[in-house]
Amino acid sequence: MDDTERKKVILDILQNKVSVISGAKLAEITGVTRQIIIKDIALLRASGYKIEATPKGYTMQKRKGKRAVFAVKHTKEDIEKELSLIVQNGGRVLDVIVEHPLYGEIKGNLNIETMNDIKRFLARMKTAHAKPLLTLSDGIHLHTVEADSEEKLRKIREVLKEEGFLNL
Repeated sequence: MDDTERKKVILDILQNKVSVISGAKLAEITGVTRQIIIKDIALLRASGYKIEATPKGYTMQKRKGKRAVFAVKHTKEDIEKELSLIVQNGGRVLDVIVEHPLYGEIKGNLNIETMNDIKRFLARMKTAHAKPLLTLSDGIHLHTVEADSEEKLRKIREVLKEEGFLNL
């Protein structure tokens, strides 16, 4: 399979896939290495395709929900509680953003929409011995949150405020 055909296959899979697909699985399907898939995805993005990289794999941006950015502040120990409040109230946590004094804005894609996603995220953070981005900014960070209605976003804002997480 040549480069053009492979990229066409990747696009077809991503456009018809309901959830995400890993780079390893795309590599297996197309008979190339994961590194080649990473390069192909980068080239497809440069061509204008809205391909999103998530911790679980690749997906096309198909979301049409309402979005809001919440400025929050809490400790590392409150990550699970904060994410759970958002998910339990109908939100999907798309990313985390911190402002670094040297590098400027640093963003990490999260794409957390279920309680199992939260558990997997926390487990990966623990096994990788990774520090969350909020440790770079004294706990202050932003989350882009998506929900299927403005009412759900209002409810999320309300519960985050009640718990003292909103950094107003």
